[in-house]
Amino acid sequence: MLTEFKAFVSRGNVLDLAVAVIIGAAFGRIVTSLTDDIIMPLIGRVFGGLDFSSYFVRLGAVPAGYAGSPDDYAALKKAGVPLLGYGQFLTVAVNFMLVAFVIFLVVRAVARALPKAPEQPVVPVEPTDVLLLREIRDELRAGRVTP
Repeated sequence: MLTEFKAFVSRGNVLDLAVAVIIGAAFGRIVTSLTDDIIMPLIGRVFGGLDFSSYFVRLGAVPAGYAGSPDDYAALKKAGVPLLGYGQFLTVAVNFMLVAFVIFLVVRAVARALPKAPEQPVVPVEPTDVLLLREIRDELRAGRVTP
């Protein structure tokens, strides 16, 4: 069993996948920082606030013992107040779109950089009944078979 495990781990695809997951996680943190620290504050500024991720609609009552600000999304959420956090959702959606776009650019660049395999001419494959009929026709024309 140990030798099978070694063979499995030593395959190129498994190691490539492990490296991709590690790099992807680090890349995700970079894009999250780009979204949270640069892009969303700019979008929030356009819409009149500096912290776009704290835009929410309160769906329920604030607990009686709550002493924090009624505008603090994180504190209200921690207190168990039902909230519709559309700003946080938009932040995550923009983050996803950025990650998807950058991955698209990377895949596109790699596809252009790799040499393309020469295209083989496609030879149409005829059905066997057509081939058989063609052979019969040729035999009849050659006069080797009497009708």
